[in-house]
Amino acid sequence: MIPLHTNVDTFEQEYLDYREVRVKYWDQINAAPLQKWSTYYRKKIIDAYSQLISPGASVLELGCGRGDLLAGLSPEVGVGVDFSAVALEQAKRSHPALSFYLADAHDLDLPEQTFDYIVVSELVNDLWDVQRVLQGLRRYCTPHTRIIFNFYSHVWNLPLSVGQKIDIATPRLTQNWLAPNDMNNLLAITGFQPLRTWAEVLAPIDIPIVSDFVNRYAAKLFPFKLFDLANFVVARPLMPPTALQPTVSVIIAARNESGHIDELIARVPEMGPNTEIIFVEGHSTDDTYAAIERAIAANPQRSCKLIRQTGKGKGDAVRAGFNLATGDILMILDADITVPPEDLPRFYDLLKDGSGEFINGVRLVYPMEGNAMRFANLLGNKFFSWAFSWLLGQTIRDTLCGTKVLWRRDYLSIAKNRVYFGDFDPFGDFDLLFGAAKLNLKIVEVPIRYRARRYGETNISRWKHGWLLLRMVAFAARRIKFK
Repeated sequence: MIPLHTNVDTFEQEYLDYREVRVKYWDQINAAPLQKWSTYYRKKIIDAYSQLISPGASVLELGCGRGDLLAGLSPEVGVGVDFSAVALEQAKRSHPALSFYLADAHDLDLPEQTFDYIVVSELVNDLWDVQRVLQGLRRYCTPHTRIIFNFYSHVWNLPLSVGQKIDIATPRLTQNWLAPNDMNNLLAITGFQPLRTWAEVLAPIDIPIVSDFVNRYAAKLFPFKLFDLANFVVARPLMPPTALQPTVSVIIAARNESGHIDELIARVPEMGPNTEIIFVEGHSTDDTYAAIERAIAANPQRSCKLIRQTGKGKGDAVRAGFNLATGDILMILDADITVPPEDLPRFYDLLKDGSGEFINGVRLVYPMEGNAMRFANLLGNKFFSWAFSWLLGQTIRDTLCGTKVLWRRDYLSIAKNRVYFGDFDPFGDFDLLFGAAKLNLKIVEVPIRYRARRYGETNISRWKHGWLLLRMVAFAARRIKFK
């Protein structure tokens, strides 16, 4: 049982009185049947969380109520916390495979455990001290934990008040006035980093055909999205940099690049306790395969591997290299040396110190060498950068820069969930970007100086591949934005 209060100072007494009123109130609400009018809205919230949390994760939910949202996420380990004994009695009956604890989110004291996800749904506007609750959550986080909030927009204050009077919306006691910017500020001062902020559900009541259409499309577009009911925020904990020195695998897809091989081995820097270079040769018409063999034999001090890809395209080659890699950190480096290999330690350091979880190179900041990128390609890159920033909810300045760096463990999660986006990306860049966004990884971009190719010709066809990229944008819009 939650302890009763005695001999406390005035400020703490105010909090305890506040809690006592709310415990009685929510016990009363939870003793009544669920309002049928809210069924559609609750389903939309579960759908939104299901896009963020894959089945089989470990999930903690604060303010879990009757446990329906937590159960809807199909966690391998599911823990719900609420201060309403009435709600938890129903939760335990309905969802016996989950664990439920009677506790106040302000004074959380669970068995020592960390979680993949922490869900805080429809709670922050009802808390006495949001900062105190957030600080208490850090002990249940790893560097990879994602904390997800949803809370109603105050644009809906009047409609909700009307709905409560006519008994189609759950009544609420006096609420905090938190907007997304307020939530992001509270996260920042308690050691969390906001990753994404957006809104969902423009039509919270089920009107056949109309509600689904409005919530799938209009709710995501300006100006309609300004009137969405549910604000969402995803954040990650900021942790001290690890003292561990991760190993590295550098994947180089090489097709008709024999003139660059010796220089690549000479210029790829050593990072961490071991840096392996994995060449994936792609059915070249020159002697690239033999050139790699000669270079590896001439440099026994370097840890190098060579395979010939069985499929086609850079994306297939990168995946083959990743599957062979043993490093903690996976890096992609283009064999044409248009991105200087000497820049790779910058990517390594950002990943190692926790500044980012997916590091993407950007060619569009510093001036390029004269023939490094044709004008049409430059315009295409800028368009796709805008499109993917809009789709992913994080700024992406350069989608097609060949240098991308991520943790091997995150790549394995991306590969596991690849079926969600399909398998038709010949470049590999978008497969990784989509997957990183689906995992809510922190994407950080590193400006690099882009050089002109000095040997051979590019393998990219601007029109053929440009059309393919447009198809990928449309497909991603359906899977990410208009889901």
